[in-house]
Amino acid sequence: MAFTLSGDDVCQITFPSPIPDPYWVAFSPSAANLIQLSVSQDGLPSDPSWLELLAGNSLSTGMHDFAKPISTVYSGHQFGVWAGQLGDGRAILLGEANGQEIQLKGAGKTLYSRMGDGRAVLRSSIREFLCSEAMNALGIPTTRALSVVGSALPVFREMMETAAVCARLAPSFIRVGHFEHFASTQSIVRLKELADLLIQDHYPECKNNVEPYLELFKHISVRNAKLVARWQSVGFCHGVLNSDNISALGLTMDYGPFGFLDHFEIDHICNHSDHGGRYAYHRQPQIMHWNMACLASAFLPLLELTHDESQAQSILREALEEFPVTYAQAWQSIFRQKLGLQTSQDSDIQLIERLLQAIHDSSVDFTSFFRQLSQVKLDHAIEKITLRDQFVDRVAIDQWFTDYLQRLTSESSQDITRMQAMNLVNPKYILRNHLAQAAIDKAQQHDFSEVTLLMNILSKPYDEQPEHEVYAAPPPADLERVAVSCSS
Repeated sequence: MAFTLSGDDVCQITFPSPIPDPYWVAFSPSAANLIQLSVSQDGLPSDPSWLELLAGNSLSTGMHDFAKPISTVYSGHQFGVWAGQLGDGRAILLGEANGQEIQLKGAGKTLYSRMGDGRAVLRSSIREFLCSEAMNALGIPTTRALSVVGSALPVFREMMETAAVCARLAPSFIRVGHFEHFASTQSIVRLKELADLLIQDHYPECKNNVEPYLELFKHISVRNAKLVARWQSVGFCHGVLNSDNISALGLTMDYGPFGFLDHFEIDHICNHSDHGGRYAYHRQPQIMHWNMACLASAFLPLLELTHDESQAQSILREALEEFPVTYAQAWQSIFRQKLGLQTSQDSDIQLIERLLQAIHDSSVDFTSFFRQLSQVKLDHAIEKITLRDQFVDRVAIDQWFTDYLQRLTSESSQDITRMQAMNLVNPKYILRNHLAQAAIDKAQQHDFSEVTLLMNILSKPYDEQPEHEVYAAPPPADLERVAVSCSS
């Protein structure tokens, strides 16, 4: 359901600012299906009025009227520092359709834009569109991207670029930052209303619990623990895991300077503004745990409705300690699947960690290695396994493969069955930065064919797609070290 809390202290009626001469850049029929939007054979809405709506130039279509678009207030921690009040600085929530909120990103200034212009640019909008849809196809919880609408309107970032509006979908865009805001302003009534809204619309299993707010916190924490485990399993780096960028539904949201790992670096930093590496790949689980601690602090007043302060703190602290346990269980389960292991043995964790260290030491391509690992057969002689050629330390990797084959044999693994199972969890296609940039370069010349092609390839990441083999390859040497800024 759409955000239903009302009042100037919660949200503001915010009308989008029109853009001149809007045109379609990208559109997702898959996302359109979520809101039961009819799509014609050209892959665009059958109703042409949707172009004006998703550009921010109109508030109605033939079937919908979004008369009261809003922007919402929230607060949060940015790079570990309390930033105070923030809010939807360039996001405007149009309303709801078929249980999905429709939000325009880049449709102009809001009350919370601070010093910003409320706009987004074509470059970042294409990246968000492609990654949102790619993550969904990977089976990772995410906000969805319905469309990108472009315009010649100039927007200055690090250089002059052109404007774009990205339409996003989600059952709810409520963030950890919403809870932090009401807790920080001691708006306990609003805090309770927000928690009750989430329970009613998204966590009904918590409603009749003796401790509904504690249970809500646990559910949000569990979802985000499992989410970050999924990120790690596909080598996804978010880049800006500020508390205001964390979904209360456990969705990946706010795609900015993200990146998928190519050649594996366990301490890879995808955001060149992250000078201290706070949001590096290997720190994402720790930082998500830290964000859940921020949420626990915001939930403290809710538990103090029925407990004294000391009891409430103790209860939340105990609940927070469940996060690393949940994460570890999810991470171990996923990586066992990536190795094709059907059972659980105590030695598995060491086997996984040894492999990741070896991949790191030799800068092996993360996605390609795990995909090709399914082709290893139990009767292979170690020296015949071509994957070992990617490693510098042959002795170490040969020992790993020896132990791996013994581990598979211990559970009577079958080559064909294992390969099929592994190919369902190890994608062949991910949104590599150089592929996204190639699509952006063409789009900036008004050729959007590569954006559509990439969307279609990434919609089937686990399929072989032999006609698109080049899109599965690691980047050329001169494009290996692509880092992206927060600027969008």
